[in-house]
Amino acid sequence: MSVKIRLQRHGKKGKPFYWVVAADARSKRDGKYLEKIGTYNPNTNPATIDLDLDSAVKWLHNGAQPTETAKAILSYKGALLKHHLDGGIRKGALTQEQADAKLAEWLEAKSGKVDSKKEGLTKAQADVKAKAFKAEQAANAKRLAAAAQAEADAIAAAAPAVEEEVAEVEAEAAAEEVEEFPAAELEAIPEVEVAPEVIAEVEATPEVEVAPEVEVAPEVVAEVETPAAEDSSASEQAEQNNETTEA
Repeated sequence: MSVKIRLQRHGKKGKPFYWVVAADARSKRDGKYLEKIGTYNPNTNPATIDLDLDSAVKWLHNGAQPTETAKAILSYKGALLKHHLDGGIRKGALTQEQADAKLAEWLEAKSGKVDSKKEGLTKAQADVKAKAFKAEQAANAKRLAAAAQAEADAIAAAAPAVEEEVAEVEAEAAAEEVEEFPAAELEAIPEVEVAPEVIAEVEATPEVEVAPEVEVAPEVVAEVETPAAEDSSASEQAEQNNETTEA
């Protein structure tokens, strides 16, 4: 029976997930398999591979032929190298300790390369995020500047309309003040006609001159006021005499 090491598809549409299986070459791709020896997830970066190294090497020893993709996965995880080293042990070219040392050295170097690639990808992702953040900040600043400019343009465009509205309000206020004394009522007041005789009489009337104010000396004022006081004393004496006579 011919055995192949191949991938069996699983997962959702657009997000495939594969099993690494050893199966009869005559079976369908997603049909029955003899043993599942690992998984392969291409949705991550880098891709995630989980492989049972001993099972994969056992099937290789038994003559299983990997497909192109499965062969790349086995080489990536060191299964092909271990299979080659085991052949050298069987031929006596290597001891088990030497083969294990070579495999461990290779796996360590491979692990370093993988870690370096992961760090590079992480840094690249961080750079992409930083660039995207800066681009977003620039876009936000540009949008804010455009909004401020649009607002300033709107204010500048509305200024003439506001001035016109203020002028209209002032004109209406002035009109209301005029309406308190409407011109029609002023025009309705009849003019008073003065007779020509009255005008002639007024013009013929001589102007009255106002006599200047005369200052009176204090001595004169005292002399004028004294007789009046004597008259009042005489009248009081006469009244007393009359009262005595009647008594």
